Amino acid sequence: MLKLHPENEAIVAATAGVVAENAEAITKVFYPDMFEAHPELLNVFNHANQAIGEQQKALAASVVAFAVQLVTPDAPDFTPIMQRIAHKHVSLGIKGPQYTIVGKYLMGAIGKVLGDAVTPEVAAAWDEVYWLFATQLIAEEAKLYAQGGTDPESPWRQYRVVERFEESDEVFSLLLAPVEGNVPSHRTGQYVAIEVLLPNGMRQPRQYTISSGPRGDSIRVTIKRVRGVNGTPDGAVSGWLHENAKPGTVLNVSQPAGDVVLEESDAPVVLVSAGIGITPVAAIMEDLSRRQPDRKVRLFHADKSHANHALYDGLRRQVLAMSDAKAQNWYEEGAETAPTLNPARSGFMNLVDVDVPGDAQVFMCGPLPFMQAARKSLMEQGVPSENIHYEVFGPDLWAQNPQ
Repeated sequence: MLKLHPENEAIVAATAGVVAENAEAITKVFYPDMFEAHPELLNVFNHANQAIGEQQKALAASVVAFAVQLVTPDAPDFTPIMQRIAHKHVSLGIKGPQYTIVGKYLMGAIGKVLGDAVTPEVAAAWDEVYWLFATQLIAEEAKLYAQGGTDPESPWRQYRVVERFEESDEVFSLLLAPVEGNVPSHRTGQYVAIEVLLPNGMRQPRQYTISSGPRGDSIRVTIKRVRGVNGTPDGAVSGWLHENAKPGTVLNVSQPAGDVVLEESDAPVVLVSAGIGITPVAAIMEDLSRRQPDRKVRLFHADKSHANHALYDGLRRQVLAMSDAKAQNWYEEGAETAPTLNPARSGFMNLVDVDVPGDAQVFMCGPLPFMQAARKSLMEQGVPSENIHYEVFGPDLWAQNPQ
């Protein structure tokens, strides 16, 4: 178990509350200062998440949660969050030396925000917190790069769009094949990042679930074109891919990553999704229908309408091909006339009266409030919290505060 030096542990314990109260303010200083000095890092960070403050909140919550578990014996284990961050970083091509840059500007921001309260002793204590945090991530990421056969200095591989499928007005799937070699081995439920060169000259990566089971020669990703709401910008990468990713287009793709994966087991599986969160469900169903067609599976999906329900036809075939698979859908519009296997329910998902095996492994993907409500409902029905796994793209604000 990681430990701070005793004198630093006492200082961090005494100052953690003040740092936590000012954490967002610190990150709001940190990011502009770092980007001004190192504009190349703008190619790594999601500009939309920066604009609406999501990235700042996630970084602040992560560092504070890590510090708290260092000084609080009964604090929740930080290892799962650490592993999740490492997978995200590997998909984005984060390199070890970049942690030195982050550390410099993060500590500088702490000094600017807290002023005279940051004595040399306080600065040294929080510097140790940061480097314990960073070195753990660097080691975990080095392991993941090695397992994926990836040189961190050249983290992107070229894939060619082989086929494109229009799933709905806003959702499309791309079948991608490596320009050279085979797809790296991956586990069902993982994702890749796709990096594109935008018209403004910036490179931007975004993560997309591999919506097919392991195949070896290709992967499928299913992408929703993101439209801005309430003043937020449209999705730059999803918009570029919607307009430009056609058969023959060559894209930069990361190694597969992600810690929410289908484990080898005979336990029942419950899949809970909303909207484009159907993508890991599709991958899991393709895998299970091929390898474990007798495994008990329950699918629960919520969407705006049947027309918006991406990948429905494939999922229907897989449910019908399995001996103990059942699906239930909720649609905000047109549920009464939707041509689904079981009659669709109208409105938002409600899991109060559904069939959920108590020993099931649950996989969820969708908006955070949706998953929080589903998790609460499932736990009230007796599903242990440790059996409920979730995937979220972008800054993971739930990991530190699951509710």
